[in-house]
Amino acid sequence: MTGKRGLTQDHAARMLGAQSIETVALRLMPDLENLPHVPAGSAKVSKERAMDLWRETGADPALREILLEGTDDDFGRYQGNVENFIGLLRMPLGLAGPLRVNGLAAKGDYWVPLATTEAALVASYHRGCRVITAAGGCSAMVLYESLSRAPAFVFETAADACRFVVWAMARFEDFQKTAATTTSHGQLVDVGCTVEGNHVYLNFEFTTGDASGQNMVTLATQAVCDLILAETPVRPLRYYVESNLSGDKKASARAFTSARGKKVTAEVKLSAELISKLLHTTPEAMTDYWRMSAIGGVLSGTLGIQGHFANGLAALYLATGQDAACVAESATGVTRFEVTPDGGLYASVTLPGIMVGTVGGGTGLPTQNACLELMGLAGNGKSRALAEVCAGLLLAGELSIIAALSAGHFSRAHRKLARTRKAP
Repeated sequence: MTGKRGLTQDHAARMLGAQSIETVALRLMPDLENLPHVPAGSAKVSKERAMDLWRETGADPALREILLEGTDDDFGRYQGNVENFIGLLRMPLGLAGPLRVNGLAAKGDYWVPLATTEAALVASYHRGCRVITAAGGCSAMVLYESLSRAPAFVFETAADACRFVVWAMARFEDFQKTAATTTSHGQLVDVGCTVEGNHVYLNFEFTTGDASGQNMVTLATQAVCDLILAETPVRPLRYYVESNLSGDKKASARAFTSARGKKVTAEVKLSAELISKLLHTTPEAMTDYWRMSAIGGVLSGTLGIQGHFANGLAALYLATGQDAACVAESATGVTRFEVTPDGGLYASVTLPGIMVGTVGGGTGLPTQNACLELMGLAGNGKSRALAEVCAGLLLAGELSIIAALSAGHFSRAHRKLARTRKAP
């Protein structure tokens, strides 16, 4: 509970209602009466296992029919992607584009599938795609690739920790060879260290091929840790394969100022005429709003300066089988607008942590793979292109939302498109 005295008292009164503090305290105590049976978890995906779980829930069979619809008894295709499987979740899928991308890896016109339940989202990104494509497309490039895993080691003294660091930094080639035994796609490319008292954090940096790669780097790092424990002259008291230093699935200053996954940028130049025709505003108005929103972001303490990267990322990640939790680290970055000497608009986005893959994880599931195929970006050799298209999509989203806000159309668009659905 956080707040000023008056607000805290008001909130406490709402929480308690007509009950006494003693009654509420009893309600919050552990309740060991009539504990439910909690079945053992299972990674096996089968119709029999799903039906067993449904029987355990005691839920309305109609719910079972809804969630199992579309599985076609081919349960095995979901093996390795979920535990305690009970069915499929369907989401609305919209299409934005085509988006023209002139990238080092992505070159062409891309239809972009977006899975969302938020009205106005697809319309906004589609509008941005229209104006970018009308301008001849955006330029995009992957600037750097690196995915880290950061094990930590605890020693008796800081002196022991420093001795360990000296030894470990001299063994990098051995670490590379050991990591290579766990994957044919990933490669250990660097290692850094941070010493805090008698603690040592090693930050292993990998490339991961066309996979997003979180599991890949975990297994490779575990193998390196096993080698370290077997050969180090200064044995740690204990160690952890991940220390929370890597920035995995969270926004972090470290990832923002370096790179996590794929660091990618996209830019476009738009004429004043095109902005007036398709975005119904002016370069000056958009830049004025961007400038004020940048200060607002600084005042609120955000990592980066951007409008709504998470909207497009979440929708694209869900559609294409990416790890949706990685939106937390991917949705940091910088949007920049400038009025050009000829009165047009220069716009760019730079994202240091795009976590995408075109193989592995959820990318091979039927609907997710179909979305990647629709984009022409399924399979090996396509992950950089996907990252560049992703950056182009987010640039489209920034152009559209900033145009709407600068012109005073933001609320009107949501009123128009986010209509309340009538009950069946």
